Amino acid sequence: MSDLDIRPATVDDLADIVALLADDPLGARRESPDDLTPYRAALRRLADDPNQHIMVAVQADRVVGTLQLTVIPGLSRRGSTRSVIEGVRIHADERGSGLGTRLIQWAVDESRRQGCRLVQLTSDASRTDAHRFYERLGFVASHVGFKLAL
Repeated sequence: MSDLDIRPATVDDLADIVALLADDPLGARRESPDDLTPYRAALRRLADDPNQHIMVAVQADRVVGTLQLTVIPGLSRRGSTRSVIEGVRIHADERGSGLGTRLIQWAVDESRRQGCRLVQLTSDASRTDAHRFYERLGFVASHVGFKLAL
């Protein structure tokens, strides 16, 4: 995995990213790889925000992973900045290879570089394998998350 490149996503990566997002039971229900129009608009919005980092992991000229890192300035925790990791996906062929660890480590390192005092993430309650993965990396399931669909 020495040839792994973790870099900002471009519009040319969009079809691969959406395919990764759709390649699981949850994503298959909520993603639309056949229409990239809303994803292009979202990528433009994200690219204009310096606190948003849409990253891809590329190996042998193939997108094999992705995540979004959001940096959030705040007042709580004595004015601490925190980051949120979302949309983590690893290509099915690469799961268990250590790629996910490398991608999350990049996000943690970048969070430190950006002055964050806390890195947080959520994971769907049904993703028990992902929960074990995050716990192995030192994340603690310390909170209960809530969502409201609009």
